[in-house]
Amino acid sequence: MCRISLELVPHDEEELRGVLESVTKYKDKIDVINIPDLLRLSIRSYEGAAIAKTYFGAVMPHIRAMDIDLTKPLPMKDYLREHNITEVLVIEGDAPQNMMHEIFATESTDVIRKFKAEMPEVTVYAGLDQYRSSMRHEYRRCERKILAGAAGFFTQPFFDMRYLLMYHDMLDSMKVYWGVSPVLSERSTNYWKRKNNVIFPKNFEPTLAWSVEFSRKVLDFAKENDENVYLMPIKTDLLAYVGGVLK
Repeated sequence: MCRISLELVPHDEEELRGVLESVTKYKDKIDVINIPDLLRLSIRSYEGAAIAKTYFGAVMPHIRAMDIDLTKPLPMKDYLREHNITEVLVIEGDAPQNMMHEIFATESTDVIRKFKAEMPEVTVYAGLDQYRSSMRHEYRRCERKILAGAAGFFTQPFFDMRYLLMYHDMLDSMKVYWGVSPVLSERSTNYWKRKNNVIFPKNFEPTLAWSVEFSRKVLDFAKENDENVYLMPIKTDLLAYVGGVLK
């Protein structure tokens, strides 16, 4: 069964509730709400997930591995149990801009194991970055995360079906949420090229129409192959994008 996950950024509680209310019209199509953990915001991912839980049945906060001190219990453990949050996505995390924010030399595999030990009732997913290095190296990372206890993976956005199909062949036995995201300007295009090493296909256009069409292709592929999709509507008209993809 194809599962659709939608990422929503928790800028503040009022805005998050407004966005959640606006997307409830797609409640029969959206299966889970993903909440990223951005240190520049006042709401942590699990707090945003608790808010989203009042609108959608399934939520998934992102947990930054570098924020976790392995010598201490998981800091969000009681909060997750109190709000019946049973899925998390463990990512490495970006280094904080605020040098006063303490981080640790903790890897995703460490945190996955810690969740399995301290919260065995929680389903733990891991990140997959298809632009980070070679396919072989990323596959090895996936294998280590599976051995640590990961149930599956959320990818970075794809922009080329040929590249997605190559990863699909490689990860055939693994549960994957295939990421898609709109890119709507030359500035955003250059960001993905320089920051994330993306090579866009020749037919790519930085328009909403192109992004919606490509996302629908990925969604159709997912439905045909019993796969999952991860919608990341970054810097776009949320309802125009989501509505176009899920129509």
